[in-house]
Amino acid sequence: MQVTSFPLIRNFLRFAVATSALAMASFASGEQADLETSTRLYTQINLIDGSGTPVQRDRALLVENGRISAIVPNAKASELATEGVEVVDGAGRYVIPGLVDTHVHLATSPEDEEPLLLLRRQLYGGVTSVRDMAGDVRVLAGLARDTRLDRIEGPDVYYVALMAGESFFQDPRPASSARGEVPGAVPWMQAVAPDTDMALAVAQAKGAWATAIKIYANLPAPEVARITAEAHRQGMQVWAHSTVFPAAPREVVAAGVDVISHVCRLAFETTDSVPEIYHHGDEPDYASIDPADARITGVFDDMASRGTILDATLGLYGRAEERFANDAENAGKPYVGCPLAFAGELVKVAAGRGVAVSTGTDFINPRNEQWPALYEELEALVQYAGMTPLQVLHAATAIGARTIGVDGDSGTIEVGKRADFLLLRDDPSRDLSALRSLELTVKHGRHYVRADFATEAAQD
Repeated sequence: MQVTSFPLIRNFLRFAVATSALAMASFASGEQADLETSTRLYTQINLIDGSGTPVQRDRALLVENGRISAIVPNAKASELATEGVEVVDGAGRYVIPGLVDTHVHLATSPEDEEPLLLLRRQLYGGVTSVRDMAGDVRVLAGLARDTRLDRIEGPDVYYVALMAGESFFQDPRPASSARGEVPGAVPWMQAVAPDTDMALAVAQAKGAWATAIKIYANLPAPEVARITAEAHRQGMQVWAHSTVFPAAPREVVAAGVDVISHVCRLAFETTDSVPEIYHHGDEPDYASIDPADARITGVFDDMASRGTILDATLGLYGRAEERFANDAENAGKPYVGCPLAFAGELVKVAAGRGVAVSTGTDFINPRNEQWPALYEELEALVQYAGMTPLQVLHAATAIGARTIGVDGDSGTIEVGKRADFLLLRDDPSRDLSALRSLELTVKHGRHYVRADFATEAAQD
């Protein structure tokens, strides 16, 4: 059999080789010594624990075997500095939980080393967990395994299996993510119809090691509810677009989904009807819609009472608006997409009514950017949604972990949880630009020094 006759296999083998090479390089650069260090005491730190409470100053934090085992006033640090404990002097630096990007796409069209490069930038930029929102599971399963086992440098990867109406699978994206198979007929991307055996469909998705179902589009409300009920019965979370087409936002939330994505699509709650089929070009007249319209706030109130999380993707709207403005062919044309300012007002109303907001991007930065796209999302939540830096940090840590279902193990700095945290020179609770003063990412207790990454990036 000629490997060159099978592009998918060829790309997977290249990916595996790249993964192994990166892992070997990591050990060669001294990471092996880090693996042998099981206990560290971080002293003289200012702690932002992710719960939303103010800075706790002059603390010490003990990590044993990749988990936080003690948090004490710094005056008591000497009691923990027993023989064999490596002491790391924080010298007044700020410690926050690792950041969570709740909406990424690593493997829509997976090619060779690209996901590895993106993951590495995220980790050295302080992102310690991500959820991929639909891609080729044949690649994602390997990324999830190897990031969680620390075989490659990257945040822990979790991912969804997608379900949508049959008509959605004419879109080229699922065809790319199911390359070599039939889109809509693979466990990670399934077409749903009234006669679908839902127990089997969810079991197949779960068997692909997905931790959640993503409901994308072209499904009526009863099907959204049927998917959600069965997924919950089998212990899986459910994410959905805020409008599933033709299911309206109120119907999607009423179905009991755990998370809804893309805040601007809530505008369809105010329109006379919702299109039967989703198209990127379907946009309501945003200028005529009040973000505090009672029909929208009614959805937000239901979300707050149910604990439904909003994956707002503000930065995505900003990117789209900027791209339109910078295209010379659009000169003099009105922008018909969702304005960033409008999206920000919707998030402000949602947060003000008690809706938990997570921090998902749904876009990536170019390769030459040294910081992950998540920073733009966090800054947009401050600038356009009126959230304080401390509220945004809570969203990007504790809420992010709850969004992807790992809040029992990470998301806040607490005794017993994984040692996933960042050391910053400056105070991010005052200004989020302090995130760029990142000096060290700690994931599973292991050190990833920002200066090492910045030096390598400058040489590329």
